[in-house]
Amino acid sequence: MPPSVKIAISGKGGVGKTTFCAIWAWLFAEDGLDVLAIDADSDPNLASALGVSVEETPEPLIGMKQLIWDRTGAKPGSVGQYFKLNPKVSDLPERYWRKINGIKLLVLGSTTGAGAGCACPESAFLKALLTHTLLQRREAILVDLSAGLEFMGRACVQGIDALVVVVEPGARSIETAVNIARMAGQMGIDRVAAFANKITDPAQIDIIRSQLDPIAVLGSFRLEPALVQADLKRLPVMSTSEQLVGELQKAKDVMMNLFFKDRVSD
Repeated sequence: MPPSVKIAISGKGGVGKTTFCAIWAWLFAEDGLDVLAIDADSDPNLASALGVSVEETPEPLIGMKQLIWDRTGAKPGSVGQYFKLNPKVSDLPERYWRKINGIKLLVLGSTTGAGAGCACPESAFLKALLTHTLLQRREAILVDLSAGLEFMGRACVQGIDALVVVVEPGARSIETAVNIARMAGQMGIDRVAAFANKITDPAQIDIIRSQLDPIAVLGSFRLEPALVQADLKRLPVMSTSEQLVGELQKAKDVMMNLFFKDRVSD
């Protein structure tokens, strides 16, 4: 039976984590695994990275207010109300995912704006759905998280096997990665690694490695203008740069041998 691996992708905004998630989802699917890619970003773009047109992009579940009200028991417009913290969600992945090039894409979205923190029906719904998916399903699951520390603070990623933080050259990106790794450790997630992206000078890789130590850096890739054009045209990122796909294949192999040696086929 193919391995079931559950990996969350995080990092500061704009570092390329959605591109990373899309290509890894495609690579796992190429390996013959049953892949479920989850877009849990507040600005969901994973469909675009997979080459889906605007017209065919699934609606984020966070925007389905009636569904959320029905499942949580919340009442529209009410303040200080009671609602279910563990609503029924087990039937939702199959109902709302979209199959794209051998990948099942589920677009969750994320709560945004003032008053949209943990104590609201939308957050309870998203947390229940993501937690159920990570703990109960057997696919290879890749989750594109919201940028920064938001999802880590909500402890929505408990149940993942590993966390990969995408980092670009810059103090804020590195600081965010260190904080994400620290919070992951506090939640019992001990398999944390990084990928260095948008490199313009090889010396930057050494700096990133030294400042992230002891977090393992799986690999690196240069700043690639072609990816910007692919984004503008909504082209699948895996067909944009063979070099990037190759580097992410190497990074995936490193991670599998580092964290999942027992699940790697001989």
